[in-house]
Amino acid sequence: MNVNRLKQILSSSADIEVKYNGASVWIDQLNEDGKTARVHLRGPLEERTTVEIAELIEE
Repeated sequence: MNVNRLKQILSSSADIEVKYNGASVWIDQLNEDGKTARVHLRGPLEERTTVEIAELIEE
């Protein structure tokens, strides 16, 4: 995924499925470096992690 698409997803009210390593995630924010984003798994787990934007895949 590229940074422009990530920004579009963050500003959208639609439920857009994004995956990281095959797991469905919510994008919380774009980090200041412009190369990474803060995400968490969809579901009951609230564990957040920082990932490379290039590793996110829109389904």
